[in-house]
Amino acid sequence: MLKMKTDYTQSVKEVLEKEAQGILDLRDSIGESVSDAINLILGCSGRVVITGIGKSGIIGRKINATFASTGTPSLYLHPSEGLHGDLGMVTPNDVVIAISNSGESDEVLNLLPSIKRIGAKLIAIVKNPDSTLGRKADVVLCLGNVKEACPLGLAPTTSTTVTLALGDAIAVALLEARRFQPEDFALYHPAGSLGRKLLLTVDDVLATTRKNPMVFSGETVKDSLFQMTAQGLGATSIVDEDNRLVGILTDGDIRRAFTLSHDILDHKVDDLCNLTPVIIRSGALASEALTLMEERKINVLPILDEENRPVGMLHIHDLMMLGL
Repeated sequence: MLKMKTDYTQSVKEVLEKEAQGILDLRDSIGESVSDAINLILGCSGRVVITGIGKSGIIGRKINATFASTGTPSLYLHPSEGLHGDLGMVTPNDVVIAISNSGESDEVLNLLPSIKRIGAKLIAIVKNPDSTLGRKADVVLCLGNVKEACPLGLAPTTSTTVTLALGDAIAVALLEARRFQPEDFALYHPAGSLGRKLLLTVDDVLATTRKNPMVFSGETVKDSLFQMTAQGLGATSIVDEDNRLVGILTDGDIRRAFTLSHDILDHKVDDLCNLTPVIIRSGALASEALTLMEERKINVLPILDEENRPVGMLHIHDLMMLGL
């Protein structure tokens, strides 16, 4: 007997609506204290130390990660670990952001005397500004009377979403204040696709591929085929006696020439090569090389130094495999 499938669509929509409304309510109630918090962080010569326990701690870790990746030096401090030595990470030049929905979490409150003695400033993110944490903070960011999406009103749902959104908003405000650019973001994300696009140069790719097929002007097409086969690029640079680029010869050029003459292998490479090839300079971004190859519909690209000497050759597959 087939079991009837239950539709939970409406339930999910209701939760999303409640959490979205929680964010909108915070937007409407946010005051000057958020500017005070942001200015406190901008004036901080140390780091932002974020702490919280339970679900607040999980949200704190995410806010910490967002801060760190967008130009605000930060770290996460677990309250329990802080009470057992990790408070040594906090300096007088730091700003501590303590997250507690109730503002009465014992683990967080137990950190406060030491934080005050160290001399770090304290920002509290709480629902109740008159809570113990709220009263002891230098700046209070009040979440307001957040109604949890949980039907029992117990599981942290809307409150964690609102806290995370507030952390994101502060991180973006800090990013804008610091004039954080895509190049800065890439610097902190070198393994990501954006990092590769903004940081990886053609020389970095060559350091891995190590391919630079070359034959001298005056050599035969047969000689060029040996070089193409050895390097596996289907092309070779043609250079003069000073190793300066004269042109480029591809296996496609040779195949087309075979339709006109069967003794083409004995011809000079100068008879077939492209004397005005598309090139790129050493030091250029790999993403620029890929764009150039796609626009010009070519598969190989010689890389030249300032003296017009080939230092390598890229195949479009080398770039595509990097996820550019």
